[in-house]
Amino acid sequence: MQQNTFSGNDPIGQFFNWNETMWSEMQKARLGDNPVSQALSQVNSDDLQLFYKAVSTNPVRLLDMQMKWWQGQLAICQNSMTKAMDSSTESLVQDPPGDRRFRHEAWKTDPHFDFMRQSYLHFAQSLTDMLDVVEGVPESVRERLKFTFRQTINALSPTNFAWSNPEILQRTLEEKGANLLKGIKLFQEDLAASADNLKIRMTRNAAFTVGQDLATTPGDVVFKNDIFELIQYAATTKTVHKTPLLIIPPFINKFYILDLTEQNSLVAWLRDQGHTVFIMSWRNPGKEQASVSFSDLVQSGTMEAIRVIEQITNEKEVNAIGYCIGGTLLASTIAVYAARRMKSRVKSATYLTTLLDFEYPGEIGVFINEPVIKATEELIDSQGYFDGRQMAVTFSLLRENSLYWNYYIDNYLKGEEPADFDILYWNSDSTNLSSTCAKFLLRDLYLENRLREPGAVKIGDFDIDLSKVATPSYFLSAKDDHIALWDSTFTGSNLLSGDKTLVLGESGHVAGVVNPPYKNKYGYWTSEENFEDPEQWLASATREAGSWWTHWQQWVKPHLGEKEVPARAVGSKECPALMPAPGSYVLQTLPIEK
Repeated sequence: MQQNTFSGNDPIGQFFNWNETMWSEMQKARLGDNPVSQALSQVNSDDLQLFYKAVSTNPVRLLDMQMKWWQGQLAICQNSMTKAMDSSTESLVQDPPGDRRFRHEAWKTDPHFDFMRQSYLHFAQSLTDMLDVVEGVPESVRERLKFTFRQTINALSPTNFAWSNPEILQRTLEEKGANLLKGIKLFQEDLAASADNLKIRMTRNAAFTVGQDLATTPGDVVFKNDIFELIQYAATTKTVHKTPLLIIPPFINKFYILDLTEQNSLVAWLRDQGHTVFIMSWRNPGKEQASVSFSDLVQSGTMEAIRVIEQITNEKEVNAIGYCIGGTLLASTIAVYAARRMKSRVKSATYLTTLLDFEYPGEIGVFINEPVIKATEELIDSQGYFDGRQMAVTFSLLRENSLYWNYYIDNYLKGEEPADFDILYWNSDSTNLSSTCAKFLLRDLYLENRLREPGAVKIGDFDIDLSKVATPSYFLSAKDDHIALWDSTFTGSNLLSGDKTLVLGESGHVAGVVNPPYKNKYGYWTSEENFEDPEQWLASATREAGSWWTHWQQWVKPHLGEKEVPARAVGSKECPALMPAPGSYVLQTLPIEK
């Protein structure tokens, strides 16, 4: 770690020493001290040993890389000396595309900080290049090391230290250290609210109130059991489509990502298109729900929701939308109908950023190996659940500069609370996973990829086979999705039978889905080609401006029923309204003791 050159005897020096201590403690909190962290450390150690062994077999290549780094560093030194005499001199090393860490003008105009910036970026690139060219490293090991190297490099960025960040230096001097005192307070509050890993706030905890600012679409809970609440929304049109619509959100997040503020609400937009909209609100499980399984989420979850919708609407089929792992649940539900030799109760199935084939799960794959999975199983068995706050930190670290370190700098070094942002508020409103369900996801789906194997996954008494799912399907993936890679989600579509429509949206896992037509912020690609190769499919695709929402509405029309019916009342005699939307389960926040 870079050493602080300030005296500890004066107030400013004390602030910088406090920052160094806070950074050290933050690292401990970020990495955690539990069996999973220990397993990750051991895997990393084993990977490094393989890497060092591979390097040692080709010392000439290593020497060549070292010489390239040394030559580059000498050029940076010369450039900095020239820049000290002539401020118009251009830097040799430019910021990587999209890298916003060095926006403050002093990183370019001050020779000292420019030298630091260039040296850091040059070293980072040299280390990355070395990993790419070293031969004899297994690809799985190389991918894990890329992640580890990137995490280490970005953690040690000079922007993350008060004494090496010109913007923080200036602010600290101007505010006489008040910014760091505010930051320490925010850090202590975040640490107290975290699980084993430090969860940095991304928005103000009091920025929104669910049911007042978010999840405000009018409706009622019409069914409730120990696993979910079913919400039916009030119609806004005089007539509605005959076939009702069920939305299955991910059970690792809260449903209101699809019902944010009114202008960002997919739920509100869908009912304005004449759909009778139902959505599942999953319970936030605690220790008492440890035994709730993936099979329970199907049998007592999605299948039960479809049964209740029939009671309310007298319709035996629904159109269904499954988001992320909710889509995995949807495909499994339809496969159960097939296994039971029943007519599918799902007329059309829409899969939003959904993995069915988990062979290439994206960067989350660095955590998918036997030692880490085993340690995770031990941890969640001891807790009775997989703590949602730990999951949130894990997903944030997949995009560490934009979803972790920038908030560390703004919150703890600048002493600023983050801005109010509905999506980030939802992202911070974490949900647990029951122990049994979490272990199934980690081992059966991610590690062993059993869902793609006919008969390998059992739901209740029935072995399911995705190839028996013949329901017409619509796959929406997101080009910049780092949680469910778009080519992996499209590959999973090939496991299903029936007609398939593939649509690739711009942006990422959330923004690519929450893309209202009022804004038309992102476009999408469509192609009639079967999906075999991502580059080939994309080359054949046509980009369309506007939101995929309107494209989906056109696609689903043949499945809406021939005639519209009078707008339906919320609930029925058999399933009366129990409480106003958004219900009670969505209001459960972590930690949950029961």
